Amino acid sequence: MRHPILLAVCIAGASVVAGCAEKDPNETVERAFEDVNALDGNDLSDVMLTVADPNEAVIYFQRVTTEKPDNIAHQRGLAASLIRAKRAADGANAWKKVTEMSGATSDDSVEYADALIRSGDWASAEKVLDKVPPTHETFKRYRLEALVADSNKEWKKSDSFYQTAVGLTTTPGSVMNNWGYSKLTRGDYKGAEQLFSDAIRQDSGLFTAKNNLVLARAAQRDYTLPVIPMDQTERAQLLHTMALSAIKKGDVTTGKGLLREAIDTHPQHFEAAVRSLRALENG
Repeated sequence: MRHPILLAVCIAGASVVAGCAEKDPNETVERAFEDVNALDGNDLSDVMLTVADPNEAVIYFQRVTTEKPDNIAHQRGLAASLIRAKRAADGANAWKKVTEMSGATSDDSVEYADALIRSGDWASAEKVLDKVPPTHETFKRYRLEALVADSNKEWKKSDSFYQTAVGLTTTPGSVMNNWGYSKLTRGDYKGAEQLFSDAIRQDSGLFTAKNNLVLARAAQRDYTLPVIPMDQTERAQLLHTMALSAIKKGDVTTGKGLLREAIDTHPQHFEAAVRSLRALENG
């Protein structure tokens, strides 16, 4: 991380030597180190936004935004860090401030809408998205539009937005899972099952989609595990989910059998399944 900065110092030093006949050497060196500090600051901001602890990032950006309140990049960093730190309400306020600054973009408005959704303010998020120009066609914009349409039970709009979002990303697994869950809540179990299966094909590590797939199948009283990639622990967890779904539907005997299978399958002690089975057997 420090090597490019050291190189910049060396280059700055060479420039001083080359130009000493024309400029004050002290002034040139001071300007060079100002440039290096700016570079260092940018590097540090990038680190804070990606790998740093979210709470440390918040503290860092709070400091730099106090020093340079008109720097929109720093204000964006603060807003993004607050969201990473799971401070959605504070993040929404920070993104609102960004959208009101000179140089704000449609992407900033989309981030503001995302923060509002995270904080539970769906109505405000919808208003913000309505103001984003229709020419701003990004994956995140349409994914949020789909979620808002879901919250309003506007299913045709929801399906249209999900379809558009899927076409705007090379990693559609998570949005397919969201779309599938939307279908699940509507009672379209077959449609949900297909989307969860598609999501798993896109991302075989997406356990949420696997769990949702089991829920969609169990809703149709299909209590067999789908043929999907899973390790032994995942298999036990999915059997547990299926068991609880069966019991909820009144298929108690089937549920008990699935609980026993989940307990036997799990490579360790499966406390949740043991507790559920004990409760059933005790009436």
